[in-house]
Amino acid sequence: MTKIKTSDTLPYTQEQLLSWYRQMLAMRRMEEKAAQLYTQQKIRGFLHLYIGQEATGVGIEAALRREDYLITGYREHGNAYLRGISMRAIFAELLGKETGCCRGKGGSMHMFSKEHRFLGGHGIVGAQIGIGTGVAFAIKYREEDLVCATLFGDGAARQGMLHESFNMAMLWRLPVVYVCENNQYAMGTSVSRSSNVTEIYRLACAYEMPSERVDGMDVFAVYEAMQRAVAHARSGAGPYFLEVVTYRYRGHSMSDPARYRTREEVEAYRQRDPIARLQSYLYEHHLATAEDIERIEEEVAAEVADAVAFAEASPYPAPEQLYEDVYTQSDYPFLRGW
Repeated sequence: MTKIKTSDTLPYTQEQLLSWYRQMLAMRRMEEKAAQLYTQQKIRGFLHLYIGQEATGVGIEAALRREDYLITGYREHGNAYLRGISMRAIFAELLGKETGCCRGKGGSMHMFSKEHRFLGGHGIVGAQIGIGTGVAFAIKYREEDLVCATLFGDGAARQGMLHESFNMAMLWRLPVVYVCENNQYAMGTSVSRSSNVTEIYRLACAYEMPSERVDGMDVFAVYEAMQRAVAHARSGAGPYFLEVVTYRYRGHSMSDPARYRTREEVEAYRQRDPIARLQSYLYEHHLATAEDIERIEEEVAAEVADAVAFAEASPYPAPEQLYEDVYTQSDYPFLRGW
């Protein structure tokens, strides 16, 4: 990697920005490969891609500590990767293999890693909002210097769980940062067709919770807003709510042709692609050369190829593992006979 002398006036280091660029590119290439494997019927079930939302994930993670917790919905492959779960374990999980992060039993929508403080991956819309609030309650009860980042989509903002959680979090001043990744469509329904409040961050006003709206296509804006939110929550002042306005280029899932959007709308957001914007910043501020970018592309391509080869060569879980990692009546004698 070429070392370039940076200006003392820039708020970010070359190492930091190149790391963000590599992470965003790895997420994009990982998801593109997952889409290909899905069309080859090597990935089954549902598959929700994060393509277009990379700046949101990277900006959020960059403001957290490794020991903090993060919980999200089912569009979570990129978040799992940023938390530190290896790409090998992610692809193995997508393919239902035993070497996956959940031993092949979680699949695309339910990844989890206690080691990496990644609490999922949840298929029920909005369910993670209550769980993340409960984790924040545990943090405060134990007097730990941690926060729980609780992510959800704009569709989940219409769930009652959000309002119950907001009320409790403010009442008890819990160390939780709520982040609505507003990609503007709950499946195929736009925010304007399903909510009277289209500026979702304003929902926090009813609970006197600090909140703000952020450009989710700009990794700098997301990172700086998340820094403010995390500092607030970690200080003991209570929760903070960010509405990060982003966009997914693909449909809700692989089975969604996304005909409810115009070609012009999608193209307008592609002109603001978060990876291209960061690359332009790197060039403009002399933080990277074309050779550096090409080298990163090659490294990411090699990482994806290695992860897929590992996943395809891994075994499926043995049939007898079907009853492992689940609760059974034998675990709880008082439930026998129910």
